[in-house]
Amino acid sequence: MPTSSEKINQRIEAVCEAGCEAVRASIATLESGHQVALTDDLNAEECQLVLTELKTIMSVYDSH
Repeated sequence: MPTSSEKINQRIEAVCEAGCEAVRASIATLESGHQVALTDDLNAEECQLVLTELKTIMSVYDSH
């Protein structure tokens, strides 16, 4: 059974593999308080960690 950190990292990688638009859509959905398919088995704290990491990743792309 994966640890919480492994589970979160797997979800982040899966979203990122779908491309920038998918990441942006996931961020918007999570920010609105809803789950995305890849986070439906995560608790609120884990979803917040996913959201924070996705925003950090996208800040690299959006700052250029």
